[in-house]
Amino acid sequence: MSMPFYVSPEQLMKDRADFARKGIARGRSLAAVQYADGVLLVTENPSQALHKISEIYDRIAFAAVGRYNEFENLRIAGVRLADMRGYSYDRRDVTGRGLANAYAQTLGTIFSSGGEKPYEVEIFVAEVGSLPEEDQVYRLTYEGRVADEHGYAVMGGDAETVSSYLAEHYVEGAGLADALAVAVAALGHSTDGGQTTDRVIPVGDLEVAVLDRTRTQPRKFARIRPARLEELLGDRGPEEHAAPETDAPPAPTADEPGSGEPPVAPPL
Repeated sequence: MSMPFYVSPEQLMKDRADFARKGIARGRSLAAVQYADGVLLVTENPSQALHKISEIYDRIAFAAVGRYNEFENLRIAGVRLADMRGYSYDRRDVTGRGLANAYAQTLGTIFSSGGEKPYEVEIFVAEVGSLPEEDQVYRLTYEGRVADEHGYAVMGGDAETVSSYLAEHYVEGAGLADALAVAVAALGHSTDGGQTTDRVIPVGDLEVAVLDRTRTQPRKFARIRPARLEELLGDRGPEEHAAPETDAPPAPTADEPGSGEPPVAPPL
């Protein structure tokens, strides 16, 4: 009878963590930014069918990066938990902290068990309060760790580069238009091979949603459509699909042939 290979618990956890981090880094970054009237969630998502930002309950939003099928299962479980708790007790008993703790237990159990692979996901659970200081943004990692973020937070993709850009340009208490412009510019700020580049992300490739405390209805979650995004972002400089410059000669002036009279042929 052959003896099974022995792997130390430290090495096993390290391998599982590396596996999860690589899967999360392959996606695009997602940013959560607190502004004057609530919480703004922005990501680059060309797909119009698969959402990375969704609503959980009246004042609570869910955003995730990584494998879609895995974080979609977590979103559905969170919606069911929130509905059950709100129906059994009171709608005010459904809080972002309670959902974040439930997600942390689930992710931590999956990561530490050796029977299945760890989830390649990271999650934001955001809740808007009646006042700006009551807003809450929780970041959950693949291993079930919970972090209470303030101001702004980034996960997925090149999160360090995007976060460093927000650290330099984020302004506390800014309006929606200013916060959105900074978040979109941060997502377009990337580093490749030591070179830093800034690109203009097309409006059609953006997925944006807010938790707006100024809304009169109990549900504070709202998506921002492309038409509204164009109004908020305004002129962001040259677009990616602008006509390329050519080497064609300039248009003739009044002193050159072609300005109104046919050119005179040179003598033979």
